[in-house]
Amino acid sequence: MRHNPLMQVGVLFLAAGSGRRFGGEIPKQYQCVNGLSLVEIGLRHLAAEARIAWLQPVLAAGDERFSACISGHDFPFEILPPVIGGAERAESMCRGLAGLPEACEWVAVQDAARPLPSPELLAAVLNAAFAYGAAVPGLLVHDTIKQVGDDGLVVSTLNRAGLRAVQTPQVARRDWLMQAVERFSDRLAEFTDDAALLEAAGFPVFISDGEANNRKITTQQDMDWLCRHSEEI
Repeated sequence: MRHNPLMQVGVLFLAAGSGRRFGGEIPKQYQCVNGLSLVEIGLRHLAAEARIAWLQPVLAAGDERFSACISGHDFPFEILPPVIGGAERAESMCRGLAGLPEACEWVAVQDAARPLPSPELLAAVLNAAFAYGAAVPGLLVHDTIKQVGDDGLVVSTLNRAGLRAVQTPQVARRDWLMQAVERFSDRLAEFTDDAALLEAAGFPVFISDGEANNRKITTQQDMDWLCRHSEEI
């Protein structure tokens, strides 16, 4: 598929998390591998996709590390003034959405803790979003998945053939996201990702191919894995 130069994308770069599960005094997105923080690694990977025109950082209040991370770097997209994230992921997404310029018609929501999206993954999810209106990268589920009740007993065994483990960036038309946010403004905390919000609002979401290396760094074990894959950085 040829790239349409008019299809310019704004990335909401979610870096407001405290990393409670990761632990330590430094939030996980600012942990370093080979002298680079996860934020820097992630921005370098996003820079491979020419259709990204704007990047909207969504940070925690008082965050001074992000500006230090980008100082001295030259990125092909415009880094907008940061906005402060909310208590929940969906609220952070909404605040970032409001900060994008009016010219931005396509939005990609990317977790700063997922630093290794490949050029192939980025191209695939953008192409799918442009074709369907919204797209999310996802991986086939290889484990057997069981639904469990509050009492710890198995309720059912799900058919894994139709299941996907979704990743970011999650890409959609800006007007779709805005309509979904307006419709569920009093229930945003219920949605754990942007695709779920779009689905609830009745918009179709396509699943493009995810990648095992597009892994979210959540625990110290994940960071150990990233260090072992430092050749990808």
